[in-house]
Amino acid sequence: MAKGTSRVGRQHQSKRSTSTVTLVLSMLLMLTIVLLVLLALGIFSLPLGSGDDPSPVNDSFKFKRLSLDIGEGDGLGKRGEQWTEVLSWEPRAFVYHNFLSKEECEYLINLAKPHMAKSTVVDSKTGQSKDSRVRTSSGMFLRRGRDKVIRAIEKRIADYTFIPVEHGEGLQVLHYEVGQKYDPHYDYFLDEFNTKNGGQRIATVLMYLSDVEKGGETVFPAATGNFSSSPGWNEMSECAKRGLSVKPRLGDALLFWSMRPDATLDPSSLHGGCPVIKGNKWSSTKWMHVEQYKV
Repeated sequence: MAKGTSRVGRQHQSKRSTSTVTLVLSMLLMLTIVLLVLLALGIFSLPLGSGDDPSPVNDSFKFKRLSLDIGEGDGLGKRGEQWTEVLSWEPRAFVYHNFLSKEECEYLINLAKPHMAKSTVVDSKTGQSKDSRVRTSSGMFLRRGRDKVIRAIEKRIADYTFIPVEHGEGLQVLHYEVGQKYDPHYDYFLDEFNTKNGGQRIATVLMYLSDVEKGGETVFPAATGNFSSSPGWNEMSECAKRGLSVKPRLGDALLFWSMRPDATLDPSSLHGGCPVIKGNKWSSTKWMHVEQYKV
């Protein structure tokens, strides 16, 4: 009986070992599939040498897009090397470098120039636009789907954010001269009036149409992290040193989310436009909603 019991025990132990090995192999297979999908989407890349290593810089990571070229072949002109930089997880903020070509930036500026007017803000009580000292730039809106170039840019935004074109407002082109700025604010709404069309704003894509000699940074004063060790910190304006900051660079696009993945509003998305100290700042904003936005 002792020998028989021992054989049965060994058989059970062998079956458990086989089950464990099968489970481990299955998990490794699933992990491999996930990595392959991420590689295919360009969200993650394997190091290709010392120059391409995704090294952390103050909790920021740089990722090369290997096979997903957003909007390749669309729009005007040629764009440089495109890659995504993760800036922050609170708020969720990313910079897509060379999102627009120089020709596309010039095209948007030239379209907007004849129609620029003083920028306004939305009154949370009435839902109407009003003048405000917190926003001193000039701007105008370009109707969604206005022409081939704008449609190509809007499709590129949709491809990058996975938010349908129909959920976006028209492109807003903004111009900041020396001394002009936009004080810290939220892009999401705190009233019911402005959410009737399209629901809440979920994300913003801010495209920089020009370089700025000094100042004009986009700052997130409520972002978490230690940003004083960031590259170029000493060259930033005093306004930009109040939090996570992005320096305007022609063709780059800043994507940040006003809502968390659980659909709650994200207070860390508080952001502002620092005053321009030297030069001019041109930018274009695309606000996106949870539902279809009717224009």
